[in-house]
Amino acid sequence: MSSPAPASSVIDINLKSLTQLDEVYRYRLLVESVLDYAIYLLDPEGYVRTWNSGAQRFKGYSATEIIGQHFSCFYTDEDRANKLPARALAIAAEEGRFEAEGWRVRKDGTRFWTSVVIDAIRNGNGALIGYAKVTRDITGKKQAAEDLQIAKESLHQAQKMEAIGRLTGGVAHDFNNLLTVIRGSAEMLRNPKLSAEKRMRYVDAIAKTADRAAHLTKQLLAYARQQPLHPVTFEVGRCIESMKELFRATTGSSVELSYSLPTRPCYVCADANQLETALLNIVINARDAMPAGGRLTIDVSTVKSVPATPQNPVTAGEHVAIHITDTGTGMPADIRDRIFEPFYTTKPPGRGTGLGLSQVIGFVTQSGGRVDVSSDEGAGTSFTLYLPLTEPAGYEDLISPGSDDLSWLKPPAYRILLVEDNKDVGEIVTSLLNDLGQRSTLAPNGHAALDTLEKEGGAFDLVLTDIVMPEMSGLELARTIRARWPQVKVTLASGYNPSLSRADAGSFELLHKPYSKEALVQVIETLKAGGSESRQKQ
Repeated sequence: MSSPAPASSVIDINLKSLTQLDEVYRYRLLVESVLDYAIYLLDPEGYVRTWNSGAQRFKGYSATEIIGQHFSCFYTDEDRANKLPARALAIAAEEGRFEAEGWRVRKDGTRFWTSVVIDAIRNGNGALIGYAKVTRDITGKKQAAEDLQIAKESLHQAQKMEAIGRLTGGVAHDFNNLLTVIRGSAEMLRNPKLSAEKRMRYVDAIAKTADRAAHLTKQLLAYARQQPLHPVTFEVGRCIESMKELFRATTGSSVELSYSLPTRPCYVCADANQLETALLNIVINARDAMPAGGRLTIDVSTVKSVPATPQNPVTAGEHVAIHITDTGTGMPADIRDRIFEPFYTTKPPGRGTGLGLSQVIGFVTQSGGRVDVSSDEGAGTSFTLYLPLTEPAGYEDLISPGSDDLSWLKPPAYRILLVEDNKDVGEIVTSLLNDLGQRSTLAPNGHAALDTLEKEGGAFDLVLTDIVMPEMSGLELARTIRARWPQVKVTLASGYNPSLSRADAGSFELLHKPYSKEALVQVIETLKAGGSESRQKQ
């Protein structure tokens, strides 16, 4: 018979047990008192085993309601259908922890955005005995981030709109000049006694003037569009080259423009649309600083590193430097130090909102670059935009020059159905198609086009349709034709149609208005090649 344990040993064991129980009790009190986090335990299968006050506060379930239920009830229907709860436990079991953000569902069915952490719990032998799950409601944080993004996008759009508004006067003046050339040339062509040489000169003048007008329109549409930022690799010299007409229209004849562009291509990875907007904003400010006229110089070069200034240290690495210098009124130091502040402006009401230069600094900084400004009152101003130099990758020319010589292009004759609600446009395009030896038929709208196709049994090789038309859009017509006569090729034509980028942008060939005779030939040539790839012409 063994002797009983000493009383002191029994007391020590009981005290140790009481201490452990006290620690567990205090730990449970601590977890229970946390209100900002849902902290609870799951068994290995995912069933809820404990529940704290924080979980009850923002999930809505009491402990008696939820203990014993599977934790997947907190997930959305779509997440359960995608088996996200099971994947979360599997990752926690395999890697020790699962972390994610996502939508969860309260007892009342409302959704809230959460930050979730699931830790695997193992015993001393390494066997999985359950999971500890911590959930935090961060709906407010997510909403704040979304509101901030919306505010940034709104600011960017407002900056572009300000640039367009200030540009309008110069563009209207330039368009009136272009229209004067076109109208004058057309009136001269009415003279039956005009020599063949002069007649061709006026025809060339109309064609070249139309190209200039189309280029200006394209630039305006680029600034007006609302699109997310898309950094791409492009050549800075070509970008500036393509904007020369726009700069001329903006500054007017009283400002002399001078360019110095590099012979070696300079590539950057940035949002080309934002760079164009930034350059235009600086040019507009330069114009306003030279009310009596002056000289504006745009110079592009590369530097081994961005030099130090009193405000900034040296920035290592090769950069493209865009220098824009004017001979205007300049700025005193107190104004120069504030020019990049949003809404700061020294201009009278109605002449500016102070958003233009804040767009410049925002864009360049987000692109990993820097902006330097030097200016003295009465001595002009110089802006330098530094953007990191990069290697060309998948570069597409920003300028697509066409050839005026179409003598080598002799497409075979096809049956073409032209759908155009503008009578004048319909007649001139029909004439161009006939001049190219095509057998063209004109329909004034989508319904008339379908009637013609029905009568002819779909016996057309190509349907060239405008997009913006009453009753039935060109896109609706194209879809109908594809469904009923899939052998008929459809090309969409429009000067501006944002809806096309949101649906079927890659499904139909797109011809930009105003289009040339050469562009029509290229569309017809795809019939001969049997091409079905979507390409954009202009």
